[in-house]
Amino acid sequence: MSVDLKIIPNQLLDSYLQQLPYHLNVMFEQLRDAELSTVNFSFYTSVSSVFSSKIEGERIELDSFIKHKRDGIPFRADYTQKIDDLYDAYIFAQHNRLSKENIAEAHRLLSRHILNKSAQGNFRTQNMYVSTPDGKIEYVAALPFDIPVEMQKFYLDLETLINANLSIEETFFYAAMIHLVFVKIHPWNDGNGRSVRLIEKWFLAEKLGQRAWYLPSERYYYDQHELYYTNIRKLGLEYFELDYSNSMPFLLMLPASF
Repeated sequence: MSVDLKIIPNQLLDSYLQQLPYHLNVMFEQLRDAELSTVNFSFYTSVSSVFSSKIEGERIELDSFIKHKRDGIPFRADYTQKIDDLYDAYIFAQHNRLSKENIAEAHRLLSRHILNKSAQGNFRTQNMYVSTPDGKIEYVAALPFDIPVEMQKFYLDLETLINANLSIEETFFYAAMIHLVFVKIHPWNDGNGRSVRLIEKWFLAEKLGQRAWYLPSERYYYDQHELYYTNIRKLGLEYFELDYSNSMPFLLMLPASF
């Protein structure tokens, strides 16, 4: 389906659809919750929270977090609190519509122990550079005064896509493209990666139903985290010079997460 969008590119859609597994809908219908889940504990929300956090360098193990969250076994607060915050953001998303206001609220929840309160849910006002461990600049994000305009386009496109009649294949394409566009704008001081991996899955759930929350995409991205970052870098060094024609390797990672 051709959708008129302001910032989210769709020129690769036809090529993407030709490269997808033909049985994507069958794989999606086979997603199920885990037996470990209870009324008050979600196994796959734990998986999402732990592995999205591990991508950002948190030293947390899934088994430990499950013992903490499901069984009430105490751990040091500094070991679990950021993952607890992200877990709360996922639970919030599972019970609320994907929207501009709710994305800001999710960021407030997940950044409670990352950012000062004034920066939680609010756009950054400083320049943002993404650097390698050895100090090399690998990406220059959107400038602060460009963020409100770019994010307004993003939110308008998001609403358009939520209201559009998309196939499951098109939904996966746009979910991954939403991921790329948001992370390239990089609107927050911190918590951008955690936010966008949540938003990607939130969009899938908005379009395809609650079963999307069982997709272990964050775990796959962590297992392939070097490839994950390599594919994001393929678009270019500076925000207004990004080449989204190089997006295909990243776009194909989401359906591979089954």
